Amino acid sequence: MDSARSDSSRSDSSGSPDPGSFMALKILVAGGFGVGKTTLVGSVSEIRPLNTEERLTEAGRPVDRLDGVQDKTTTTVAMDFGRITIHDDLALYLFGTPGQDRFWFLWDELAQGALGAVVLADTRRLADCFSAIDYFEHRGIPFVVAVNCFDGARPYRSEEVARALDLDPGTPVLLCDARDRASCKEVLIGLVEHAAASYEARLRGGHKPPAPQQ
Repeated sequence: MDSARSDSSRSDSSGSPDPGSFMALKILVAGGFGVGKTTLVGSVSEIRPLNTEERLTEAGRPVDRLDGVQDKTTTTVAMDFGRITIHDDLALYLFGTPGQDRFWFLWDELAQGALGAVVLADTRRLADCFSAIDYFEHRGIPFVVAVNCFDGARPYRSEEVARALDLDPGTPVLLCDARDRASCKEVLIGLVEHAAASYEARLRGGHKPPAPQQ
């Protein structure tokens, strides 16, 4: 799926937006195991989200790290999928990635044509999102870090989280509640704005952004 498609912003005789002006952007939602990716996609999606949740089993116990999420009983084994319309002519298609190392082979396929990514973080287990951050940094995919504010977790300022994760200057760190639709929508809008600024900066620097892939 291409990250975006659009034409001229014409309207038909009824005043509705011309289908040719509609733009769809592909967004990844990534992060560690149990950080809230499935919850975020489900909270913000305007359609019934597609989930590939399976129950955790004893066979997976030796390879699945449950530190801090001992009560979790299911895991995403392929992807989550949802959609949210931001404007009449703009929609985001959300692809939640699996959080466990044994499913990382799926990431390259999911990342094809993505405009950017949201890396969800839990301040109680910040190290769990390092792999996702490294993945997007090495591939030049714009991303924001969204700190999922779990009940009972110690609050941290965005600047503290950015320092702890050793983020590149300019990488946004946003606070959110993955259960709240309005909060998640603000994160997605922040990502779209950051991605647009990143691509414009590359163009000004003479670097052509990678073309979306089928």
